[in-house]
Amino acid sequence: MSSRISYAFFFVFLLLAGALGALYYVKGEWNPPTLSVTPDQSTAGASTVFTVTAADADSGLRLLHVTATQNGNTIDIVKKDLPEGTRDLTETFSLPKSISNGAVTLAVTVKDASWHRLGHGNRADFKRDMTVDSKPPVVSVLSGQHNVNQGGTGLLVYSTDEELGKSGVRMGKHFFPGYPYQPGKYLCFFAIPYNADVKALTPALVASDLAGNEVSIGFFFNPRVKAFKHDSINVSDNFLQSKMGQFTQYYPDQTQPIDIFLKVNSELRAKNVGYLLQLGRDTVPQKLWDGPFIRLPNSAPMAGFADNRTYMHGGQAVDNQTHLGVDLASLAASPVPAGNTGRVVLAEFMGIYGNVVVLDHGFGVQSLYSHLSEIHVHKGETVQRGQIIGKTGATGMAGGDHLHFGMLVSGLEVQPIEWWDPHWIKDNITSKLQ
Repeated sequence: MSSRISYAFFFVFLLLAGALGALYYVKGEWNPPTLSVTPDQSTAGASTVFTVTAADADSGLRLLHVTATQNGNTIDIVKKDLPEGTRDLTETFSLPKSISNGAVTLAVTVKDASWHRLGHGNRADFKRDMTVDSKPPVVSVLSGQHNVNQGGTGLLVYSTDEELGKSGVRMGKHFFPGYPYQPGKYLCFFAIPYNADVKALTPALVASDLAGNEVSIGFFFNPRVKAFKHDSINVSDNFLQSKMGQFTQYYPDQTQPIDIFLKVNSELRAKNVGYLLQLGRDTVPQKLWDGPFIRLPNSAPMAGFADNRTYMHGGQAVDNQTHLGVDLASLAASPVPAGNTGRVVLAEFMGIYGNVVVLDHGFGVQSLYSHLSEIHVHKGETVQRGQIIGKTGATGMAGGDHLHFGMLVSGLEVQPIEWWDPHWIKDNITSKLQ
């Protein structure tokens, strides 16, 4: 009888042990959580915001612990038990004010809810030795006068006592990035938007170091107010019938050519301008160009920069837009030379511009050639000053064969005629770079 009881007890014990073993196998998975900490930098300041990203798809996250150690003292920055079932975690934090300038070790630990390690769970650790810097950079403007035309371009040259993470000129709602030029020196091409309230502008040079400490200073700035033309453009039915077929794909719900025109002339125009602003970031921190830009040979100006246009149809005003660029007319399908040496960042059909080529000349300066009948270059190519990049045409919203030539600073279209003028380039750019 006792033998039967012993066997039964042993059998139950084996079942319980097996069940516990199976449960531990399920709950005791060995996969550690994933863990990352951004930004990936070795210098931090009071304004630096760190982001912890962690995940555990198996047993879920259980604990987050963030510490900073300086001079042998360890400070808890974040320490929290996480709700059961937490699979993903994103936590932001900054260094406490008690951390002084100097060396510090940042440590982050996350643990999961696994039964592994006798219930302690799997863990992932992050550790980084950093330097805390709360002192803003010292920035000095080196370039002298900055006489800038409304709609035109200016150049600021400045020095700093440390490497900068970001710098540039803030002009109203626009920010023009600066770039390293020489050891300890930076430059920034900036512009006054054609439609800015010039008298209300207060531009500032803004600079932040690698730790995120920021300083903002003013500089001598003499804006020159310019008056721009106004024209009335008649939108004929023949123009609508011949041109709007290019744009039906954008507005398939519109059936009347005039309705497509109004969409293209406003909505698509705004999208194209916005894309050029994005494209302005595709630049290299070096000066690829040299000398004045080439104007389309043997051409006559047909429209100027910032000409305001009222569009008339059937005797009524139907829209109002601003023409940004200079229209140059020569013989049909005339060869178009690159205004200066640069890198092709766009070579395709783009909305109102039709077939367009955009060249990057470095430091945020770009040139634009649109309404082309042919494109002879490809994105990524480097072209030389005067090299033929295409032929004039009437693609996009062009009413006839011509070249729409534009200059851009950080994606913002500016007055092109300045860039054709060797005296302007010498006085406003070359002399400052020297």
